[in-house]
Amino acid sequence: MVVAIIPARYASTRLPGKPLIDLCGQSMLERVWRAATTATLIDHVLIATDDDRIVAEAQRIGADVCLTRPSCSSGTDRCYDALNHLTTAPTLVVNIQGDEPLIEGATLDSLVSAALTSGCDVTTLVRAIQDPSDLVNPNVVKVVRGTSGNALYFSRSAVPFNRDVAPSDWLLHSTYWQHIGLYAYTPQALHQHVSLPPSHLEQVEGLEQLRLLEKGASFHCVETTAFLRAVDTAHDAEEVRKILLART
Repeated sequence: MVVAIIPARYASTRLPGKPLIDLCGQSMLERVWRAATTATLIDHVLIATDDDRIVAEAQRIGADVCLTRPSCSSGTDRCYDALNHLTTAPTLVVNIQGDEPLIEGATLDSLVSAALTSGCDVTTLVRAIQDPSDLVNPNVVKVVRGTSGNALYFSRSAVPFNRDVAPSDWLLHSTYWQHIGLYAYTPQALHQHVSLPPSHLEQVEGLEQLRLLEKGASFHCVETTAFLRAVDTAHDAEEVRKILLART
């Protein structure tokens, strides 16, 4: 069974109540959940939260929801905690961030399809960077891949450093990959992640995926052209509304 878990936290620092904000007539949570339910390779979608207001919204839209421990420090921890509420052990756990309202079922299917055949511990998405400003934006996470397509390293810096080329021309000489924070874990990898303490590289970069990578776990990177826009601020929400209106 492939289960998708949507961790949803009400107490966001930059945008309190983020999962419940209205995006052109639907809450952000509803948009993410409805997209997940259109993925043909996902057998079950579960919303995981520690807040009764999000539980109420999940029940309103007809979603399966569970209450997790308030002490969960990350969405990954909340996903793992939610596994205790399943009656059937999954073969794959897809962590769908609750702040990705532009996600589509087809994108999730490409992730799951690759995860079921890659033999890797974790499968994730990457997209080719087109905008030079993204190379120097620390909020755009970069990933270096090996010839197999597996991740060698994740960083907020522009990597690799192109020594003999001016930074303004780097995209003309190399392909740089943006990491998109959607993950398909084997249950064993998810258990290992929550069992390990935060690693040195994870703390330095502020990237939790480095915890497993530093321990030698394999991350398979699936290329996508899908455009996603995570919502972290009110400005992000307004930009997503503009995109949604343009699609109607």
